[in-house]
Amino acid sequence: MKVQVLNLDGTAAGDVELSDDVFGLEPRADILHRVVTWQLENRRGIARKARERSDVARTGKKFGRQKGGGTARHGDRKAPIFIGGGKAHGPRVREFNISLNKKVRALGLKMALSSKAKGGLVVVESLELADAKTKVLVGTLAQAGFGKKVLVVDGDAVNEGFARAARNLIGINVLPAIGANVYDILKHDTLVLTRAAVEKLEARFNG
Repeated sequence: MKVQVLNLDGTAAGDVELSDDVFGLEPRADILHRVVTWQLENRRGIARKARERSDVARTGKKFGRQKGGGTARHGDRKAPIFIGGGKAHGPRVREFNISLNKKVRALGLKMALSSKAKGGLVVVESLELADAKTKVLVGTLAQAGFGKKVLVVDGDAVNEGFARAARNLIGINVLPAIGANVYDILKHDTLVLTRAAVEKLEARFNG
């Protein structure tokens, strides 16, 4: 699959051949759903467990008379209303680390890239900016017409000047190639890959 390569301002800079094994698959909603669910489940935090009534180390001996004491008929000091007692309906530890086969994860990323290749993929020469200023970058991206929600993926490391200029821009997110993932790719309207990112992603699957 041959795709035109652009400069950041939208002008043409040649073309690049994309691997059909990575960018030419037919996306499947069930695979993408499984991978996105796996990602989001693994992001969830785990609550700290609270000691409930059965976890508190206190005697179970009845500490007062059943009648005549003028107070409620409590059986032991582990009740939640007492200081040091167990917590009623406290948080419990829940594990969200679901497993997913590596092959399915890799296939999901290929399908996410393929879905963008059908519409929403832009390949740029590099992220080099003559003047790495946020105001300049805003004008450059507006001229290129990439859209409002853009994910920019670079090679081994993100260009430092571009990352600094894009840091405060709403809707512009930047990742190195190793950080490319299904959820972020699908969440953005436009996926911008550098030549280096294309090479890294193809090598990641061919290796």
